[in-house]
Amino acid sequence: MAKATDFFTKEEEQSIVSAIKVAENNTSGEIRVHIENHSKKDALDRAAEVFHNLKMDATELRNGVLFYIAVKDHHFSIIGDKGINDVVPTNFWNEIKDHMQTHFKEKRFATGLSEGIQMAGQALKEHFPHAGDDDINELPDDISTSNQ
Repeated sequence: MAKATDFFTKEEEQSIVSAIKVAENNTSGEIRVHIENHSKKDALDRAAEVFHNLKMDATELRNGVLFYIAVKDHHFSIIGDKGINDVVPTNFWNEIKDHMQTHFKEKRFATGLSEGIQMAGQALKEHFPHAGDDDINELPDDISTSNQ
């Protein structure tokens, strides 16, 4: 694998973006996925940095969720903003990570990621329901990448 941009096939990428769109269709929350080859930092620290770089901490209700993957390091993390973190159970993100990891161990990365997105989307829907016509998609739904 030469680049993070090649980690998912086009079909897998489309299914992940579709999972984001479906999840966001039911909530005012924002979900992003970022993949890169390598990070010199701990996965959670790097996820927090990417979260800020993608301006996910600037959403109105502070309800953004980032799925971060460093593919060559075999590390990933999920980070939520203050609004969502204040209302989900303490172990919520770890439960999603554990679920995703069962798929990742079987090399079903797109499936694990899509299911993790769906799980986060359910919590966002419960705590931050879609605001109808007033709801704006504050952040892009595509997968962001960097080739570090």
